[in-house]
Amino acid sequence: MKKLISILLTAMIGVSVFAVSYKNNTYQKLADEYTKKAEIALDAGQYDDAVEYSKKATENAELSKAYIQMMMAKGSAEDNITLAKNKLAWAEKIDAPNTFPMAYTAAKENLSAAEASFTNEDWEKATEFAKASLASLDGVHEVTPLPAVYIVRPWAETKDCYWNISGRPYIYNNPLLWENLYQANKNSMPKPENPNLIHPGMKMDIPSLTGEYRKGTYDPKKEYEAYGN
Repeated sequence: MKKLISILLTAMIGVSVFAVSYKNNTYQKLADEYTKKAEIALDAGQYDDAVEYSKKATENAELSKAYIQMMMAKGSAEDNITLAKNKLAWAEKIDAPNTFPMAYTAAKENLSAAEASFTNEDWEKATEFAKASLASLDGVHEVTPLPAVYIVRPWAETKDCYWNISGRPYIYNNPLLWENLYQANKNSMPKPENPNLIHPGMKMDIPSLTGEYRKGTYDPKKEYEAYGN
């Protein structure tokens, strides 16, 4: 009998060791109390009591383990949701809703799903969605939006004409698309029927062709990514 109780106590202590390195909780405190009672009863030869105390100690140690695992999962979910929120805030700061709309939308939707899962106490799903939100923004970086306006400069300096302007990387990266510029701006030309007649200082609108985000006036001091990249 004494050997059997010793085995029970050893097994119970093995379960409770898992919890020792974490914060104490009610279950662990009860497990510790019942362990001491079992040891005292065993030494006093009260074997039946020792067995009962050992069982209660084991039960509470298991509950403590489950509680700690739950708290660890919850903590992981909280940490990942916080990271996802911070990264989404950074993305908004660099204008990602406009420059990387698909990635931003995916990140925002995954974060919302993570928060909903957290509310429902589904910690694993919350962590999964939060990590998906972070992953959605992996390719996002700060970029200078393509210009929406171009101010025509003298031919002698830049050879400005619809063909050449259209071919520049920050416009359409293809001179064959020049007619898009012409159609968008011909009403502001002195002779709308003549696409070759553009004057320095003319404010030329650059329409978006494929939904690309454009903003501001072209600035030769800025670096732009090429259209279509």
